[in-house]
Amino acid sequence: MLRGLDISDMLIIDRLELAFQPGLNVLTGETGAGKSILLDSLGFVLGWRGRADLVRKGASQGEVTAWFDLGAGHPARAVLEEAGLPVSDELILRRVNTLDGRKTAWVNDRRCSGDVLRQLSATLVELHGQHDDRGLLDQKGHRAILDDFGGLDTRKAATRRAWTEKGRAAKTLAAAEAAIAVIREEEEFLRHAVAELDALSPEAGEEAALDAQRRLMQGAEKIRSDVIRAHELLGHQGAEAAMGEALRWLEGAATHAEGRLEAPLAALSRAMVELDEAAGGITAAIDDLSFNPAELEEAEERLFAIRALARKHDVLPDELAGFGDTLRARLAALDAGDVELAGLRKALGDAEAKYDAAAAALSEGRRKAAKSLDRAVGKELAPLRMERAVFETIITDETPGPDGWDKVAFCVATNPGAPAGPINRIASGGELSRFLLALKVCLTRDQDGLTMIFDEIDRGVGGATADAVGRRLSDLARGGQVLVVTHSPQVAALGAHHWRVEKQVHAGMTTSTVTALPGADRVDEIARMLSGDTITEEARGAARALLAG
Repeated sequence: MLRGLDISDMLIIDRLELAFQPGLNVLTGETGAGKSILLDSLGFVLGWRGRADLVRKGASQGEVTAWFDLGAGHPARAVLEEAGLPVSDELILRRVNTLDGRKTAWVNDRRCSGDVLRQLSATLVELHGQHDDRGLLDQKGHRAILDDFGGLDTRKAATRRAWTEKGRAAKTLAAAEAAIAVIREEEEFLRHAVAELDALSPEAGEEAALDAQRRLMQGAEKIRSDVIRAHELLGHQGAEAAMGEALRWLEGAATHAEGRLEAPLAALSRAMVELDEAAGGITAAIDDLSFNPAELEEAEERLFAIRALARKHDVLPDELAGFGDTLRARLAALDAGDVELAGLRKALGDAEAKYDAAAAALSEGRRKAAKSLDRAVGKELAPLRMERAVFETIITDETPGPDGWDKVAFCVATNPGAPAGPINRIASGGELSRFLLALKVCLTRDQDGLTMIFDEIDRGVGGATADAVGRRLSDLARGGQVLVVTHSPQVAALGAHHWRVEKQVHAGMTTSTVTALPGADRVDEIARMLSGDTITEEARGAARALLAG
């Protein structure tokens, strides 16, 4: 709730302090006195986009401060917490505008952006008038207004969840289809490559082993003859025979040598053992060096095949086996793709069905709420002398989205039998004001703590109709706060609090002042509104009658 407004050096206001109260607050004054400047100043501190030349002539900067009471569950608290700003029961907004157009804002003495101000303003103040394209006249917001009126938050949340699930399912299916499409484009290559790898069946380390085997076989013929010659020199016809003969001679002589031959005999015996081991190793080497020429050819062919396949796929020979596993996995994914896609398509179908059901339930709720709203507004139009007018909430289909597939528009027909059209195009100025008022009464019937501003919403009406307008505004103000800029004495008389806006000229300087009106002054102000500049006793009597009414 708006509790106060402090304005310094804004347009023709040098300094002004206003303390607002709950209930119906009315501001009156002659045309051009500066009533709209108050709204411009309030809009400025709330971050609304408006005129740029706000600084009073002769001043270096203009400044506006507004303070609000915040209840325990006020939505502005959430905005403050999200922005990292101090939260308390009182909210103080301050904004400065310099001559060069620079604007600086503070919230509870902390600097903030204009965007944060606008987020806060959406929770603090509602402005309604004939040119209010931010509120009820903006068709883009009609659906949300109808949803709030119908209490459709649960159905809307279910529709949004279903829309999200549907989008997620569609995205998953599209990604799977794209991945499988890529694999299908190289299916022929994959199957050929896997067949080659399966036929060759390379193993890790095989290329190095084949290379060593090939080099060994290539040099085997040359060294095999040398190894055989060495084997012959060491064998039974060579060193082994000579050493055996020597050992027998020494053993025969040892009995007469009195121990002198024991050491040589031991050494010779060890040598015979070593010689036997050497001969055995040479024999094994000769066996290893013995090969069929066809084996060399076979080893070379496999070695060259492994290397060629590795070059073809740009991998190392030892990586061929793992590469083959990768290709087989991609083929398996392709082969299983139809099954996977079928499952994903079913999931998408289920998500679409769930969304359709949720959107249909939401649409049904909107149509019921629309009928209820139309009836409620119709009842409000009669006291406003518009009993022949028809208010209609028209729901048409539009492209499905997170909030369903309904397009909502508030339309009116001012004469029986005339086609309904957009509310801001069919109704005249006075009619539009009354339509907006009737609609707002219905929309806020169960809401408390609202601060609403009506800018000359009673323009073009008078007499009993103006009285009906005033009474509706008074009803709106119960449990909340309404600020009305009015030229209607009937509306002004119903205000709980009354301010008069006046324009004065001193020393060639024009300024605007706002004065709270006590009882007697209030009678004179309403009398002026009734009779003009010359206030008669008859006008005062009529003013007293309105105030007593």
